[in-house]
Amino acid sequence: MSGYFNKTLWVLGAGQLGNMLQHAGYPLGVDVKPIDIDAESAPVLDKDDVVTAEREEWPKTPVTNALSAHNNFANQDFFATIADRFLQKSLLDKLGLATAPWQLVKADDSEAQIHQNLGERVLLKRRKGGYDGRGQHWLKQAENSEIPADWHENAIAEQAINFDEEVSLIGVRDQQGQCYFYPLTLNLHQNGILTASISPLDRLKPLQATAEAMLTKLMDAVEYVGVMAMECFHVEGKLLINEIAPRVHNSGHWTQAGSNISQFESHVRCVTGLPMIQPSVRNTNFMINLIGCELDKDWLAVEGSELFWYQKSVRPGRKVGHINFSKTGEKNIQSALEQIEPLLPEQYQETIAWLKAELLSPSA
Repeated sequence: MSGYFNKTLWVLGAGQLGNMLQHAGYPLGVDVKPIDIDAESAPVLDKDDVVTAEREEWPKTPVTNALSAHNNFANQDFFATIADRFLQKSLLDKLGLATAPWQLVKADDSEAQIHQNLGERVLLKRRKGGYDGRGQHWLKQAENSEIPADWHENAIAEQAINFDEEVSLIGVRDQQGQCYFYPLTLNLHQNGILTASISPLDRLKPLQATAEAMLTKLMDAVEYVGVMAMECFHVEGKLLINEIAPRVHNSGHWTQAGSNISQFESHVRCVTGLPMIQPSVRNTNFMINLIGCELDKDWLAVEGSELFWYQKSVRPGRKVGHINFSKTGEKNIQSALEQIEPLLPEQYQETIAWLKAELLSPSA
């Protein structure tokens, strides 16, 4: 195709992440093609095409069979490991990377045995599938909670962690094995769904080197190429890995406004073999996820707002877009938050209060 590099990048999945990868590839001259896994016919790939994915696992369809069998499917062998929480946790243990104490829910395990091993409050997670709080079940001794039917051998059990806060690190590794990182991101989850993110924050800087060393160890061990996200619990100055995502990640959406190279551009560059440089970050950045909200044109009138609408039908609990802000100075941050607050549904009052508490001094 005229005007493009001699590379086509197929994305397994045509959701918002695939679309944002396509958006990032266009100015690079890379032809990025997200494809619906349920499309009626499979595409024909050239031998020099590259394949990536916007999701950890997928069913067998003509499309997924064609893409996953391609020789240039970046990180192909790693997806099966990361999509199974038992295999993911086992790999992290093998590498000596700290996580919450955990175990497989074995066929003969009782609730009493799991509580004896992991404590009074235990979170069960299905080995495969589940996100945004789905596929999870609390086992609480005080409530006599029971292991759901058919979860034995199909779930892991994790000790409940009384964490101080949740942070994430977006890392990038190129085809030569060089690693690059964005600043740590502070995240707010409500009802199990990421609602807001902030980066950078001065108070998180002491954790940056430790987080980078942890993610470098993992990416190097599996010879990863592209963007990988590491979600962590911050507990009394230490980091415990909660989840790993082998792809661009919701907590890195702020990089679209706050960096010269977004996480999406970084991923496209690395998996297609284009040169990569250390991203430079500007200003204070925060992102608000739009969850179950109808589109509101007035969001565009808020100074400095950068809206990304996913063109999806709206339903409760569904991520339908996000708004990025990249701001300097507390007055500008405060103004943006005060302008956006009345334009969001009532449940966002807690979200805005959290952003104000983290971004503004008490006197602001």
